[in-house]
Amino acid sequence: MASIKRFEDLECWKKAREFCNLVHTICLETPLAKDFSLRDQIERSAGSIMDNIAEGFDRGGNKEFIQFLYISTSSGSESKSQLYRILDRRYIDQQKFETLYTCCNQAQSMIKGLINYLSKSDFKGKKYKA
Repeated sequence: MASIKRFEDLECWKKAREFCNLVHTICLETPLAKDFSLRDQIERSAGSIMDNIAEGFDRGGNKEFIQFLYISTSSGSESKSQLYRILDRRYIDQQKFETLYTCCNQAQSMIKGLINYLSKSDFKGKKYKA
């Protein structure tokens, strides 16, 4: 973690950004574009994954960062549930669903790996440096 200076350097943030962009594309290019409520929900939950990583990173302490990372993974689960609704309403096909679901799942796995790393680290965060 010491070599990471910006949240943009975190691989989990990059993957969450990729997922967010994939979601935005289906919001523009599929009939989901006209389902304003569901479209807004998934745009927000997908964005929340990357946004909480960024916000937690700049809190300066590992405990706070971990808390935001848990929120981020929860937003991923919310997004995955919404993907099922989007599939069930036939806004996307099974192949597109699997692509989106897999990308979100990969982001969540990476975030959970970072949580595990931070939980075992003796480094408490940059705001606790002497």
